[in-house]
Amino acid sequence: MLKQTDPLLIPGFATRQGTEHYAQALEEKGLVGGGHFSEFPREHLKLSSIGAGSFGGEASGAVDACISAIVAQALQAGINVIDTGAHYRYGRSLAAVGAGVRTAIQAGVPREAMFLISKGGFLTLRGGPPEDMTRWFDAEIISQGLGTQEQLAGGVHLLSPEYIHFQLELSRHLMGVETLDGFLIDQPEVQIAERGKEATNRMLEPVFEVLERAVQENRLRFYGISTFEGFRVETDAEQFQSLTSMIGLAERAAQSVTGEPNARHHFRLASLPFNQVMLEGFTRFNTATGKGNVASALQAAYQLQVYMLASHGMLKGHLAKQSVDSVERALPNLSNPAQRSLQFNRSAPGVGTALVGMSTPNHLEDVLVVAKRSPMARQAYLALFQKAEE
Repeated sequence: MLKQTDPLLIPGFATRQGTEHYAQALEEKGLVGGGHFSEFPREHLKLSSIGAGSFGGEASGAVDACISAIVAQALQAGINVIDTGAHYRYGRSLAAVGAGVRTAIQAGVPREAMFLISKGGFLTLRGGPPEDMTRWFDAEIISQGLGTQEQLAGGVHLLSPEYIHFQLELSRHLMGVETLDGFLIDQPEVQIAERGKEATNRMLEPVFEVLERAVQENRLRFYGISTFEGFRVETDAEQFQSLTSMIGLAERAAQSVTGEPNARHHFRLASLPFNQVMLEGFTRFNTATGKGNVASALQAAYQLQVYMLASHGMLKGHLAKQSVDSVERALPNLSNPAQRSLQFNRSAPGVGTALVGMSTPNHLEDVLVVAKRSPMARQAYLALFQKAEE
């Protein structure tokens, strides 16, 4: 097992003062436009409306170097949300992101200005897919006390407290940081497909306890879940996951860890796909908020003070090549579909940060062009959205 403390790890985490000074400095330099930074609720952190992801690219040293360079440059240019995962590129993205973070710190970007996120749930498979998956699972998971076959779904997703703890620690150590700002359980709905929602939620609660304990021990600041279908489908769909229900699980987890009946939970992050084609996070009213209304996932997140990250902004590259007609007409001053996609995604009411995976320098060029602009005005965005639905 990995150690929980290491003197070589970079101390610190995103703070109000650190992110505010960062945002102010970047705005004064003209590197970002007004309104580029969103506010993380209650903590008053200033987080960039576009975040750098590290999912794509082959598992090679060349791509590692590209991701490191992109992260370092992005952090210096006004992109302070960095997203990765324990299974991304068979675990290689963690270290690549960490190298970029260290370069940015050496260039003068304080750790307190960065919001660093990792994910867990999918098997990491360091070194690539094993020849014999059963033998690998027996040796690397079962014999190490990290999980059982009964906790594995789809042959790829392991939802055990021990494995999530392992992936959190792997993330911290390979990224080289003492404290992660965010950690997301990636697509727990994979488990629902095999065992149902009730059983999956029973598995999530002890996982949330692990993450609440990590917060208590200064290894983590906030956590949540990242979904593909969960927040977008209809309420009665099997894979539907309610933010309100997740917060209920988190409240019980916090109470269990602290022994305090009124303990404050740290479920403060969530993620769902959102783009010009996948609009359900904004259009589908499927979440009973517990506050007297039913809202879309994005609206519910705002009401429940959960910071929402938008993923799949380019629809696996398709929206980097073409835009929906109404979006193209509304954003003529942006030079290509990728830039229009970024502007559309980041401008959506309720989206805190629109994530975009980057593994080549030209991807970052488009991000920085958009970051220099202000997001679309709310009324202009809503008018565009209505046209997109006709």
